[in-house]
Amino acid sequence: MAISGLAKRKMVTVLSIDGGGIRGIIPGTILGFLESKLQYLDGPSARLADYFDIIAGTSTGGLVTTMLTAPNKDNRPMYEAKDINNFYLEQAPKIFPQKSRNNFLTSIQNVVAPTYLPAHYFEVKDNQGTTRTFDLVDGGIAANNPTMMAISHINREMLKHDSEPMDATRLLVLSLGTGTAKSEGKYSAAAASKWGLINWMFNSGSTPLIDMFSDASSDMVDIHVSTLFQSLNCKDNYIRIQDDNLSGEESSVDIATEKNLKRLVEIGKALLKKPLSRVNLDTGRYEKSEREGTYEDALVDFSKRLVEGRKLRQNN
Repeated sequence: MAISGLAKRKMVTVLSIDGGGIRGIIPGTILGFLESKLQYLDGPSARLADYFDIIAGTSTGGLVTTMLTAPNKDNRPMYEAKDINNFYLEQAPKIFPQKSRNNFLTSIQNVVAPTYLPAHYFEVKDNQGTTRTFDLVDGGIAANNPTMMAISHINREMLKHDSEPMDATRLLVLSLGTGTAKSEGKYSAAAASKWGLINWMFNSGSTPLIDMFSDASSDMVDIHVSTLFQSLNCKDNYIRIQDDNLSGEESSVDIATEKNLKRLVEIGKALLKKPLSRVNLDTGRYEKSEREGTYEDALVDFSKRLVEGRKLRQNN
């Protein structure tokens, strides 16, 4: 579906996947669950690419995005969502080699200077044989959470075709985090005011500068997007799934041991069972949302909305 055709749509669907190295296993687990529900509702040939108009990813999220949309010889998605974690378990040690502390400072410039990739396009057939065109949006330097990049991309492309900007009430957005370290208050303003360059790069086993870039950008995007949907009384159109209680090796981006990778799979499964939380716009913290059930419940409902929306498009 070309961007110009979205102006006539009742609902535009967006999937956004954060960056986070090996922690891409966490959204991989969630996507496997969501696709299984779509297959239950709409048949075994259903793939996530059949239901989302825009799929955005940063870093490891871009890798997941490519797996979901790259076509095979039959012009259908090459992978099922359930294949994502198997890929990470087998290939993560090669893709995300752990950086030793000896070469940390010489390689840091490659870590804190993310690149922006222009939109790449994939064409695949849905399970009805209709060719669909996808934009691969890399959040790049704008944000580790590329949700806002995806929404901005939609509006920018629609304006190119003389359409009005997308009304947020017509957006159905699923944003998946890769987990963040539990807030432990490990930095203080008093101590940071005395740091030199080396301390900002590496400090007692932590990486303050990287933490600041990745966590702040992701959190701010979520707050902005949440504000947008809540102000229009359509908060149910936006689901953000994030675990902010990681600790130790599980919070790293590159410790790709078999033990840690399997631990991340378990974290993804456990996250599905947790109560759905939404950001409190006053405090910036996630709080359990009353009467909305678990993330698993929310995704079951989300899958029904995706299937209903797709059937409506086909009928029209």
